[in-house]
Amino acid sequence: MYLTQSLHRNVQQRPHAVATICGTHTVTYAQSLDRVSRLAGALRSHGVTRGDRVAILSLNSDRYFETILATAWADAVTVPANTRWSVKEIAYSLNDAEVRHLLLDDVFSSLADELRSACPQLDVVVHCGDGPTPAGMLSYETLIAETGAIPDAHRGGGSLAGIFYTGGTTGFPKGVMLSHRNLLTSAAGCAATGAWSPEGRVLHAAPMFHLADLGSMIAHLLLGGTHVMIPAFDPIATLTAIVEHRISDSLLVPTMIQMVADHPRLAEFDTSSLRNVMYGASPISEALLGRARAAFPSASFAQGYGMTELAPVATILEDKHHDDPVRRRSAGRAAPHALVEIVDPDGNEVPRGTVGEIVVSGEHVMLAYWNKPAETADAIRDGWMHTGDGGYMDDEGFVFVADRIKDMIISGGENVYSIEVENVVAKHPAVTQCAVIAVPDDQWGERVHAVVSLAPGATLTLEELREHSKKEIAGYKVPRSLAIVDSFPLSAAGKILKRDLRKQYA
Repeated sequence: MYLTQSLHRNVQQRPHAVATICGTHTVTYAQSLDRVSRLAGALRSHGVTRGDRVAILSLNSDRYFETILATAWADAVTVPANTRWSVKEIAYSLNDAEVRHLLLDDVFSSLADELRSACPQLDVVVHCGDGPTPAGMLSYETLIAETGAIPDAHRGGGSLAGIFYTGGTTGFPKGVMLSHRNLLTSAAGCAATGAWSPEGRVLHAAPMFHLADLGSMIAHLLLGGTHVMIPAFDPIATLTAIVEHRISDSLLVPTMIQMVADHPRLAEFDTSSLRNVMYGASPISEALLGRARAAFPSASFAQGYGMTELAPVATILEDKHHDDPVRRRSAGRAAPHALVEIVDPDGNEVPRGTVGEIVVSGEHVMLAYWNKPAETADAIRDGWMHTGDGGYMDDEGFVFVADRIKDMIISGGENVYSIEVENVVAKHPAVTQCAVIAVPDDQWGERVHAVVSLAPGATLTLEELREHSKKEIAGYKVPRSLAIVDSFPLSAAGKILKRDLRKQYA
């Protein structure tokens, strides 16, 4: 069970079928295998050895697809870098994973010198864009053209496939270690529900560094599909790709769906080819579902709930359950590959309808957090992944997420951990105490809201706080709204009661 297995099978069965479409590039499965094997050879020739970590910082592209597969082919481990992070955050992940080989596209090649300075272990930087290759970097296309193919290492099973960094509750990202078996188990389970079209055309509009979109890539490889990439989500670019390439499947977050469904030019585009929309990160409202179905009249909708540590899917809300006024507020039922329970603090399953912690077991549960044994032991207990999410299960197995135990904010489909933002806000010289919470937002689903108290005589505006925060964290984590208070609601132990703040500012 390994990531490149589907590539071999598709070449065996459909060598001339189109594997990828990106801009003016159209590549068949036979051509894709040749390019992947040559890129793997180039990585080997430039020092990649068994288990080495290879990172890519790039917008969506066919080269991203090839890099993921070539890294596995070369017996190495992929590290997708978050394109929305600050340089400081990206450098932390590269250093933490001890990355020596990095691929950068046109958009991020300007960061090469800064990343080299921050990451002294970087040996090789490859330019994987369409523009001229900057000085000091290797050309992706030249490497493929001038390097011979090497045999597939068939790296698979329980061996490490990738390290996927997710925001950390202690202010530092955690590297989630996922094996080939983890990734393929989750992808196959999703495909088994009928959420994706066999030999369909999938649009990669969500960022490919995100495990949700990478999961859809793996699933469509299993199903022999064609992968169409646009660099990043944009409503018109998404609609244009759907029409031009007769897209059948796509993964989107509710914010993206809203931006498409409410776009004033929607009527100009024939979206009838779209058959399946998988969404995640948050439930979809009844009103938005109605507009989404009007925008994509031929599409079925499915929600996937999970987390990076679950590679990433735990439950699926199928299209047929979206019409039920109660069930559509749920995250669905356990996916075919997962076992889900609701437990009390001692790990005992609670009665149906009782709120507890959502825990998950199965072959998709991560191996561990990279270099974080204590956090791993806390998260995985007796084979169960403790999600940190509170919820309950009804008598038919539908899971309802009641609260986020870890105070995670989901804004525009991206996970934001409140403590990470608080650590940055607290550094502002005017701030004496702070709490960061999620508040409802019509555009983003949730937005990052900072509640602060100030030093005597100090003043602070939202614009000043945002400029301060942008120096440390990615833009999507920066507070979008601000409240200044004289005091906070506190528990008997002196802790800020965030639940009270959420009620106050909801």
